[in-house]
Amino acid sequence: MLVDIFSSFDDNNQVFMSLYILMWLFSIVTIVLFSSSYWTMSPRWTSVVWIFKETGSSQVFRSYGINMGGFVNIISGLFLFLIVMNLSGLIPYVFSTTSHLAISLSLGMPLWLSLIISAVFFNPSSVVAGLLPMGAPAPLNPFLVIIETVSILVRPITLSVRLTANMSAGHIVLTLIGNYLTASFFMSSMFSMALLLCIQVFYTIFEFGISLIQAYIFCLLITLYSDEHPH
Repeated sequence: MLVDIFSSFDDNNQVFMSLYILMWLFSIVTIVLFSSSYWTMSPRWTSVVWIFKETGSSQVFRSYGINMGGFVNIISGLFLFLIVMNLSGLIPYVFSTTSHLAISLSLGMPLWLSLIISAVFFNPSSVVAGLLPMGAPAPLNPFLVIIETVSILVRPITLSVRLTANMSAGHIVLTLIGNYLTASFFMSSMFSMALLLCIQVFYTIFEFGISLIQAYIFCLLITLYSDEHPH
């Protein structure tokens, strides 16, 4: 059973729509939906897209990232892209790319690194000074600098692992419930089958919420990292 559960995260499994081309397709769809208002009249259904776009933009407006050119567009586009990718992983036989650490790390690492490089080039002395909290005792200064440096270096890892772990755990639980539900059709009573079906439906709805929340948290943390950029 364990092999069957975790094999759903193997991108080499030749199942229907289990292709990385979907990630590129959804990327193009996200770009078109995000920027179509620049050259076409927006139909009414695009108001749903603007809700997510404004949600991502509102976080940037409350941070220092508003002073960085194009940062608001990057965060808003990333927020919409993660929502599409997370929700697409809930479709049966569709490969969940955000449940792989390589994908989430490829999203978090460049954004975190760009903020670090930008801060170093903008004001290197302020970056070095930020490694030491104000009012710290002198004997603890070397240890505090090391701790702060390590905490900054592990940010892209924790950022990516959080998204991957939450999406992977949800897919594993859905697979387990689905396996027991399939077996209940042949070996259990109607009450057990109905109970498992209700659990599957409610947990699927719960996973829809998790997909939205994890996309929001991913973009929120990157926005919070921009607050430490030297002014």
